[in-house]
Amino acid sequence: MARGDAQATEPIPDGTLSTAPAQPRRVWPWIVAFAIVAVLAVAAWFAAEAIARQIVTGVVRDQVRTQLSLPADHPVDVDVAGAVIPQLISGSLDDLTIASDDVTLGGVSGDVTVTAHDVAVRGTGEMSGATATVSLDESQLRTLLATVEGFPADTVGLAAPNVTMSLDLQLFGVSVPVGVALAPSAADGAIVLAPAALRLGESEVTADALRSQFGNLADIVLREWNVCIAQYLPSGVTLTAVEVTGDALVADFDVDGAIATDPALQENGTCA
Repeated sequence: MARGDAQATEPIPDGTLSTAPAQPRRVWPWIVAFAIVAVLAVAAWFAAEAIARQIVTGVVRDQVRTQLSLPADHPVDVDVAGAVIPQLISGSLDDLTIASDDVTLGGVSGDVTVTAHDVAVRGTGEMSGATATVSLDESQLRTLLATVEGFPADTVGLAAPNVTMSLDLQLFGVSVPVGVALAPSAADGAIVLAPAALRLGESEVTADALRSQFGNLADIVLREWNVCIAQYLPSGVTLTAVEVTGDALVADFDVDGAIATDPALQENGTCA
């Protein structure tokens, strides 16, 4: 081989070049950090949500006590359905439920539950509407029925699905007790109590048999009783249904959404 010729290239020995795999990037600290931030964000959300809910329910509770002239310690339950913060941002509460026992309206007490829909939290205070339920136990129902002329309110009882009462009819100078089961219903904004069953002494009798025995005296037993409740309620509240459930008479009402802004609907109604 001539001088100057390039020398033959010798092979590189095995193992001289590194064949170790590249180290993976350590991403797990970022994942942990993200998880911690997410947990803190959720915790902050729930803390803010709890505070917002507490403020809203507290304000509503105070307003209810003020409007109904309830004692400062009178229990009032307030519930806002769903998350409060998004609803406050949107400007209205989707569903607001208020409940309180032994609420007195015009001298008549009952347990009241109201569910209002789309209640504005700022501005005019409008809402799309509401429903209400008023429950009267036996004592409270007697107080209401005592306002009805001629009704023997002191004999009233509750035996689902009816209201019960009793009257004494005179026959040849003898008092004969007559028991009456009255079926409740709603008509023209009033509670209607209609005879559903009759008992003479210990025996059930028909209306015809009672009239045959007592003549016109039976009219006081066989009549329907209309119980007007409009004077106890705002004009924007309308009775829609009434029934005896368990040991209470339960009345359902529709509430005009405009009652929040219309003074005329806030005034109590009248009875004809």
